[in-house]
Amino acid sequence: MLIELCLGYPQRLVAAIGHPVTWIGGLIGALDRCLNRGDLKPGRRTTLGIISIIILVGVVGAIAFIVEHELFRLPFGLLATALAASTLIAQRSLYRHVANVATALEAKDLSAGRAAVSHIVGRDSTTLDAAGVARAAIESLAENFSDAIVAPVVWLAIAGLPGAALYKAINTADSMIGHRTERYEAFGWAAARLDDLVNLPASRLAALLLIGASALRPQSSAAAAWRAVRRDASRHRSPNAGYPEAAMAGALGLSLAGPRVYGGMRIDDALMGDGRRDAEAADIRRALALYRWADGILIALLAVTATILIAPK
Repeated sequence: MLIELCLGYPQRLVAAIGHPVTWIGGLIGALDRCLNRGDLKPGRRTTLGIISIIILVGVVGAIAFIVEHELFRLPFGLLATALAASTLIAQRSLYRHVANVATALEAKDLSAGRAAVSHIVGRDSTTLDAAGVARAAIESLAENFSDAIVAPVVWLAIAGLPGAALYKAINTADSMIGHRTERYEAFGWAAARLDDLVNLPASRLAALLLIGASALRPQSSAAAAWRAVRRDASRHRSPNAGYPEAAMAGALGLSLAGPRVYGGMRIDDALMGDGRRDAEAADIRRALALYRWADGILIALLAVTATILIAPK
């Protein structure tokens, strides 16, 4: 986490060789093109979707296992493995993308704000007003704190580089094919359900980290965050996203989620938190500060745990 926090993933490297997630996405896209045929019945497409996930997990898991095994044979193998693992965490990029939305709204440039938020949300952003753009950015920050940071770190701690790589493969598959559309309703069923399962522990931990961070921030309320999680999280359409979103909403005194538009379709979702709906750029900045504190708590917890585990008995 410290390596990624300091270095990120250089854009020059992205231009030269791509990114592990894009490599995984390429495999998912190939499986989609080869197996997800529109002339097949839903049951058959569901079966082929399951087969696709098995292939994806097998290929990614095997490669990650071999890479970790070979890296550990090097003189500085632990550091090399940590460097490889850092590519699967997104602390810097998440902060940058959300901060770009705040910068645009602070400049009173709604078009730029809509464009910036479109990079981090799947909903239609062209019709959002300034408050809607701000809420979307804060919701994405909360959800991606769980999906892009806490979850890969949890699986990295549990199962090393293969654990983190397999999580990213499943999560990427869900983002690409786990949609409730005509093309993916059946084929992406396995990806969506498996993503729900592997995100269960991280989403709850992410909420607790945000609650803990809000206790350390004078402009946030840990009590309100806790109440929002207990009252609202389970009512979210997603079995996981509601936990960090409710924690963020309660901590900041906002009301997040609710009705949204995806692909021209209105999706009615429960409200997270009972605060105001008129979010603004200043609220995004407060959310980013809370995110930094929660991320710092996670790093501290890992450091303490590692110290206990390696301490001489």
